[in-house]
Amino acid sequence: MGRASKDKRDIYYRKAKEEGWRARSAYKLLQIDEAFSLFAGAHHVVDLCAAPGSWSQVLSRKLYLPAIQNGRNPPKIVAVDLQPMAPIEGIIQLQGDITSEVTAQEVIGHFDGNPADLVISDGAPDVTGLHDMDEYIQAQLILAALTIVTHVLKPGGTFVAKVFRGREISLLYSQLKLFFSMVTIAKPKSSRNSSIESFVVCQNYRAPAGFHPAHLRSLLDNMTASYLTHPLPTLAQRQLVPFVACGDLSGWDADRSYDLPQEGPAQEESRPPFTGS
Repeated sequence: MGRASKDKRDIYYRKAKEEGWRARSAYKLLQIDEAFSLFAGAHHVVDLCAAPGSWSQVLSRKLYLPAIQNGRNPPKIVAVDLQPMAPIEGIIQLQGDITSEVTAQEVIGHFDGNPADLVISDGAPDVTGLHDMDEYIQAQLILAALTIVTHVLKPGGTFVAKVFRGREISLLYSQLKLFFSMVTIAKPKSSRNSSIESFVVCQNYRAPAGFHPAHLRSLLDNMTASYLTHPLPTLAQRQLVPFVACGDLSGWDADRSYDLPQEGPAQEESRPPFTGS
């Protein structure tokens, strides 16, 4: 069965089409929120690598629209991506580089100088099929997202990002633990078990003493050389982080193929009687 056929039989793919989500990844954020209550008290939110916009749709439906309907002051939600995307109600869109301080200042400008309560990122590179390379590039992308996080996230805030779990992921955990007191790996039910994809939920942001966001920029610039000379984290750098399976475990399985609904009554295929010996 080809990939396209598998996607069309995936229950979350079909539900996303029925419920108007731009991608099935909307259910991943919804299930992470069920486990961690990400949206509770969130008034300033940033969606990094937002295109095509399914996570921004979730923010609109879960935060912005309920506030409007109940006559409350709506939250400010800023979506950032290098690519343009179709408008979403209540979402402020910025086209920019997430590693740029200019982009960070634009985000804060939309928040009237206030820091963000929550930063989320579902960004991922085009995979090559070489797992070590894909994991490394994804880790680089998370550190790039962390660059803007250190500019805009308030102390005690939360950061959620996609990760590829591989043999060297503990180094990334160690780096994130420098900035957040609690780091958890979440595996939503809508994320296929066969995928190395998971999501890191980083809570209670607290920058190290003496840290400045420019320091992280230099870390990214030197990351390639460091990776080539010290590709594996030392024992002291290894971190064990808790793992949470998100979503109703008695619900749909993202790896299972479900029967497609029939367009009309099923027709019995007429066959000649078996006459073989």
